[in-house]
Parts: sequence; C-alpha cells; structure tokens
Amino acid sequence: MPDGAPDLATSVLDVRDLKTVFRTRGGEVHAVNSVSFHLERGELLGVVGESGSGKSVTMMSLIGLLPSPPAENRGGQVLLGGRDLLKVTDDELRAVRGAKIGFIFQDPMTSLNPVFTVGNQIMEPLIRHMGLTKAQARVRAAELLELVGISDAAARIDNYPHQFSGGMRQRVMIAIALSCDPDVLIADEPTTALDVTIQAQILELVKGLRQKLGMAIIWITHDLGVIAGIADRVMVMYGGQVVEQAPVKELFANPQHPYTRALLKTIPSLHGKRAARLQVIEGQPPIMTAAPTACAFRDRCAHRFDRCDRENPLRRPIGASHDVACHWTAGGAHA
Repeated sequence: MPDGAPDLATSVLDVRDLKTVFRTRGGEVHAVNSVSFHLERGELLGVVGESGSGKSVTMMSLIGLLPSPPAENRGGQVLLGGRDLLKVTDDELRAVRGAKIGFIFQDPMTSLNPVFTVGNQIMEPLIRHMGLTKAQARVRAAELLELVGISDAAARIDNYPHQFSGGMRQRVMIAIALSCDPDVLIADEPTTALDVTIQAQILELVKGLRQKLGMAIIWITHDLGVIAGIADRVMVMYGGQVVEQAPVKELFANPQHPYTRALLKTIPSLHGKRAARLQVIEGQPPIMTAAPTACAFRDRCAHRFDRCDRENPLRRPIGASHDVACHWTAGGAHA
C-alpha cells in the first residue's frame, strides 16, 4: 500500500483501509472502499472527484458524522495522534469533533442554527471543549470573527445568520471550525454555493489562516482549478476509492489515471483566439452495490482491456510521492 507507512513524526492523520457501507432497502451500497491516505502537519490535501465519488462520505466517516444506521463501518483505522477514532466511544468521538478536527460544511445557511446568534454558536464549542466561561467565550468569539475578516465583530456577534450575506455566513462557519484550534480542518466544498468573487475571498482567507495557524487542511472539491491554487498534494477519488495521488504540480504535469486525465480536460481554457469546446466525461459514476472486483471506471474508459473487467487495480508507486490504481499507463503500455 503506497500510502500505508507515513512518517509518524510528521503525520497528523493516518487513514488505513477504510470501508463504509450503507444498508438500504434495495441492498448495500459500498460507498468507501479500502481508502488509505495520510495528512502531514501543516499540509493542504485536495480531494477531488465528481459528485458520488465518495469524497464527502469518506471524510464524514472519519469522525462519525454519518447516521448509523444506515451507515456502517466495515473495517480500517483512522489514527489521530496514535488513537484509532473507529474504536473510541461516542463521547470520546464528540470530544474530538470540534476540538481536534474542525469541519466546514458546504451550505452555511443549513449548517447554522437560525434561532441562535452567531456569537452563541461560536461560543458553544469554546465552553464545551475549552472550558471557557461565558464571558471569556464571548471575547474569544469576537476575536475569531475578526480573524476571519468580519468587521465590527463586537457588535455583529449578536446578529442572527439571516443578517449575514452568504460569504459572511461561510466566514462564521470557518470561525466555528477554528474556535478550538483543531489539528485538522476538513472543508467540504465550502465555496460551491458562493459567487466567484466571494469564492476568491474565502480561498485567500483560508490560505492566510493556514500560514498564520499552521494547521493541516483537507479541502474537498470537484473544482481542479481551486485545487491548483491552494493544495500541496491531490487525492483523486472515483467509485469510493483513491485512484491517484500526487503532489499538485506533478498531478497537473503528469496525470496517469485515465479518470484524472479526463477531469483535467474538463477545466475551461481561455488559451488561443477562441475558447475551446468544453469537454465532458461520458457516462455516470457507478453505484457500488458490492465491493469492487473490477475497475470501477472501466465502462467510461477508452483504454479498457480484459484485465480491467476481472481485477480491481491496486495503487502502485510510479514516482516520488505519486501513485496510481490503474492497469493501463499513460504511455499506452499495459501494467
């Protein structure tokens, strides 16, 4: 396993062979299939793939955010500070969420409680996890609002979510996620619902906070353009599996998996006199009703051959910190 033996001295999170299944009336859906990766201290790991590729489900599985039932863990390890989060009690896991791992959700309007002020929602984890008094938590909440770029924070702390714009609400969600100085911040497509100008502001904010606070970040997105500007390393997911991972510059310069290559071709280009026609990936992501025994991408792949139909490819190293799960190589040879 290429990603199975990280440097424990620098690794803050180590995920090994994670499996998650949803039990439904129509049968089982194997949403996360033997996912392994690690996260270095201070690193920003980009996780990319189409909707349904398993990005969000994988990250929610790490910290027990999926409802059980129907979700069920079928194996693996999630090591944070040497402790396996899949084996701790519910109370211990609740103590980890917010305190050690912060989570920013896609839509702040549905994530924030409309009947509580933003100040109360920032103060709650400070009181619960940090042991601050209400007065201390209020002061810290105002500081956090200022940190994420909300002006006149002392006054706006008593506002309700509907009194903020979409971009400001997302800044409030970031403040909540940062409130307890977590070791890891997971951002689940936090700019998708925002217009382009606000997206750029949020991205600049996160880059600045990362430099200032030195935390490790997992950034989930379907937008490779965003990843190009902020990530150190990229993990490409398809069918609930990691199909390729590499440093960001290496991935863009030398993509090896046919799915990664197809994703990169969907990025709009303004080079030349006329914009090129936007390319699409024909077909739909699979619904994994069983653990994969063949390549999940084979029905959409131009390089499919008989081995793809009978064997699920394992990730193999092809360069420094670059690995891919594919029977075919970009050079045209069979692996």
